[in-house]
Amino acid sequence: MIYLDNAATTQISDDVIKAMVPYFSEKFGNPSSIYSFGSNVNKVIEESRNIIAQIIGANPKEIIFTSGGTESNNLAIIGIAQEIHKKDSKKNHIITTKIEHPSVLNTFKHLESIGFSVDYLDVDSDGVVDVEQLKDLVTENTIFVSVMHANNEIGTIEPIEKIGSFLASLKHRVYFHVDAVQTYTKVPIDVKKANIDLLSISSHKIHGPKGVGALFVKKGVSLKPLMFGGPQERSMRPGTENVSGILGFSKASEIAFKDMEKNNKHMISLRNKLIDSIEKNISDVILNGAKGDMRLSNNVNISFKYVEGESLLLYLEMEDIFVSTASACSSKKLEPSHVLLAIGRPHEFAHGAIRFTLSKYTTTEEISKLLDILPPIVKKLRDMSSIDKDTDMTKFKETDEHV
Repeated sequence: MIYLDNAATTQISDDVIKAMVPYFSEKFGNPSSIYSFGSNVNKVIEESRNIIAQIIGANPKEIIFTSGGTESNNLAIIGIAQEIHKKDSKKNHIITTKIEHPSVLNTFKHLESIGFSVDYLDVDSDGVVDVEQLKDLVTENTIFVSVMHANNEIGTIEPIEKIGSFLASLKHRVYFHVDAVQTYTKVPIDVKKANIDLLSISSHKIHGPKGVGALFVKKGVSLKPLMFGGPQERSMRPGTENVSGILGFSKASEIAFKDMEKNNKHMISLRNKLIDSIEKNISDVILNGAKGDMRLSNNVNISFKYVEGESLLLYLEMEDIFVSTASACSSKKLEPSHVLLAIGRPHEFAHGAIRFTLSKYTTTEEISKLLDILPPIVKKLRDMSSIDKDTDMTKFKETDEHV
C-alpha cells in the first residue's frame, strides 16, 4: 500500500502508541480525582499542556484541550463572536476567507444565519489572501478575523504575520484566529510574534491519535463555552479528559517538533520530484497552489485536464495507491472544490484535481512507483473520455441531419 493522503490523517507512530498504552490499562484514573491515583494522571495532562505551549510560544495556561481541529475552530469562532456581541450588540462583523476548511466556513455561515455580518476575503490564483482587501473591510464593528495558516487542499501558506501585525496596529480590538491544523510542526509558529489571539491545532495530522486537539486562547481573551459542565479545561471544555489521547498528542508533537527540519527536507525533496515529473511527463496539467517556500512541504495538488478526479482516484486505488480529490471532510461531494473555484480554476480543471500529501514515512521508492503508474492511467482515462466525446458528437450530427 502507498498512502498519500496525509493531509486527511496520518499513521500513528509506534513511539506514540507505546506512550499511550499504560493509560488504557494500569493508569486509568480520573484526572479530576483528589486521590493520588487520579492526580498523578492529571500531572500527565499538565506536562502535555506545557510541551504543546512551548512549541507555539504560548503559556501552558493558554492551552485548552479539545477533540480536534473542528471543535477548536468552533469554540474559537462561536465563543469569541457571542462573547463580544453579548457585551456590545453593534459588534457583529466578522471576516474570513473563501478557501477555509468547512469547519470554519460552515461555522461562519451559522453565525451569518443568526444575524452576524460576514465578509469572505478573495485570494489570488495561488490561493494567497488579499491583505489589502482585508484592510478595506475592517470597520469599528469588526469583532474578529479568521485566516488559516495553510490551505488543506492546495498547501498555500498564508501571510499570517502580516495580517496579525495589521490587526494589532488598529485602535480598536479585532481578534485574530488562525486554523493551524495543517502547519503545526511543519511551519514554525510563534503566537506572540504573529499577534495571534486564538489558534487551532490537531493531533492526527502529525502521527498522533485521532479525537484530540487543542485551542490556544491568549491570556485576557474571553470565550463563551459551547458546552457546560465541570471545571475541566478552564470550564471551556467540560468533561473527563481524554488522557491517553492528550498524552499521545504531546508525544507526537514532541517528536515532530524535534525532527521538523529533517522531515521537511525529506518531504520537500519528494514533493518537488513528484511535481517536476508530472509536469514533465503528463500534458495539460496545472499545479494548484503556491510554489517553493509558500507551499507546505508535503502537499502536491494537480489538476489533470480531460480527466475526472474521482476516476483517477479509483484507478490508483486499484494499484493500492491512496490519494484524495479534495479535503476529507468534503470528498464525498460531487461539486468541484470551493478552493479551486476561488483561485479561478475552470470547472474542467477543478473536477480533475488530485491531492497527493506526503509524510515522514513516504519513501522515494513509493513516489517512483506512483510516477511509473500515473501517466498510463491518465492516458487511458483521456482516451476513454475522447471516445465519449466522439460518440456524443456523432449523436449530435445525426440529430442535426435528421432535423
